[in-house]
Amino acid sequence: MLTLLRTAGWIACVFYSTIPGFWLLIHPRAEYWRSRRRSPYRILLPFWMLMWAVVAAVTSPWRSVVLYTNHGSWIPAAVLFCAGVILYKVSRSEFSMAHLGGLPEVLPNHKQQRLATAGIRARVRHPVYLGHLCAMLAWSLGTGLAVCWALTALAMLTGAVMITLEDKELEIRFGEEYRRYRSTVPSVLPRIRL
Repeated sequence: MLTLLRTAGWIACVFYSTIPGFWLLIHPRAEYWRSRRRSPYRILLPFWMLMWAVVAAVTSPWRSVVLYTNHGSWIPAAVLFCAGVILYKVSRSEFSMAHLGGLPEVLPNHKQQRLATAGIRARVRHPVYLGHLCAMLAWSLGTGLAVCWALTALAMLTGAVMITLEDKELEIRFGEEYRRYRSTVPSVLPRIRL
């Protein structure tokens, strides 16, 4: 059972670690993608799948390197999984599947060009990314795999770059409204008010 969980954790972390790379293909070139006559997802999705394959191939030799084995680590991992699921669920309010899929970023004259600032987004600007981080930390903590921790670190680094570029793209799209929002709402980690 533990071997199966570790394999699932490695595969999940391979997937999650490539999400910032996928968005790094979009945000710096949003205008380019919008100018295309055909759907950019014809290029973007196969390229993202290629990222999965490359990351899986590169990390496969280390997928059985275990830093620790502690069955109790699955308890805080379960809490992180639950937090991630809750974040995904509340992220969908005030935010459509089209938004989650990036359609406003890549399709010209997309109808849903509005800044979502209500609900969870009043506390954190990128709750979906926080949900991804919770999931990756859960898999890393639970499995104890070095590769999961390394992929989580990679996702955090590339995610920081991706969020910076996404913020720039959102500022171009929404101007002063986004600048005000960004100045009052933290990016990924909500402020804890006592």
